[in-house]
Amino acid sequence: MYFAPMLMLKSLNLVQFRNYVQQRFEFTRRIIGIVGPNGTGKTNILDALYYLSFTKSYFSRPDAQNVHHHFQGMRIDGQYFIGNEEISIACILRENLKKEFYYDETPYNKLSQHIGKVPCVMIAPDDVQIITGTSEERRKLMDSLLSQLYPEYLQHLIQYNKLIVQRNSYLKLVAELGNMDALIIEAFNEQLVQHGIVIYKYRKDLLGQLLPEILSLYILLAGKIDEIHIEYQSSLHTKEFKVQLEESLQKDLIVQRTTTGVHKDDLIITIQGQSFKQEASQGQRKSLLFAIRLAEWVFIKKEKNISPILLMDDIFEKLDENRMIQLLTWVHQHTDGQVFITDTHKDRVEDLLTKHVDDFQLIQL
Repeated sequence: MYFAPMLMLKSLNLVQFRNYVQQRFEFTRRIIGIVGPNGTGKTNILDALYYLSFTKSYFSRPDAQNVHHHFQGMRIDGQYFIGNEEISIACILRENLKKEFYYDETPYNKLSQHIGKVPCVMIAPDDVQIITGTSEERRKLMDSLLSQLYPEYLQHLIQYNKLIVQRNSYLKLVAELGNMDALIIEAFNEQLVQHGIVIYKYRKDLLGQLLPEILSLYILLAGKIDEIHIEYQSSLHTKEFKVQLEESLQKDLIVQRTTTGVHKDDLIITIQGQSFKQEASQGQRKSLLFAIRLAEWVFIKKEKNISPILLMDDIFEKLDENRMIQLLTWVHQHTDGQVFITDTHKDRVEDLLTKHVDDFQLIQL
């Protein structure tokens, strides 16, 4: 196994974050189990680590909802080793809900500048939405991975999403006033094409490399092939984006929103030629979910030459023993980064880690 430069979290300090008024955690090993009954704050620790990588909650909550009840403002501090340097990263939400982010005590002008500095992959029960949910969930999967790898992708995505909102607002205004300025629509279209083509190319290149890795990991975790197929679906496969926008204008005016573009992209997943969402068993869904997230981990390490932190929340629930062992064995043997695992059953985690991991730390809440 190739060992990438080290990324290791040494300590975490939480102030008025979720159920913690003030709490400090020290991490002394590469693999860390966090155990305790439901409601004790296991997932909140992982969400705090996600914050320090992505500047926001994994669970898409507004920042204000992450502040401890009866308090105003919060703070999350992490002390990391990145390469040979010790770096402090802090997220501060002020009483006025202004959010500040610091890297080695230096503030960012834009939060997006931090994305990718501390690569991280999270596996959580809600991730099943990637498979069973709407196309938006699968676009989030692509966008989260690409944004950690390529800052320019994130900037194109931010601009594209802003333009979609603005164009949709203008389409609604046209419906109200009954008068359209063709030059305004043309200006929107030109800018959407400029950013949309870049987004499409990044997604296409990514999936060309990522999908074989996902299928390989699925076979390992599930122990069988299952004839799974994943296909990137985009209207840009078949026709120039500019032409699509022009041809869909009348429809867009009627429905008052932009009906074509990369904001409609999807991943189509099938099993034996049928919809995976409808036909797959719970075990197959979990195997595919883990395969997707572990493939992310592999790809980030390859592209950034640093091992992402892996967060695994409540993953052993409703997972048969064979899949548990396969998953943990792969994580132990094929990752060299820090791994955080939460579970409600101390004995189960302690037994699994003792049998399949050389050295670990167990934190009981």
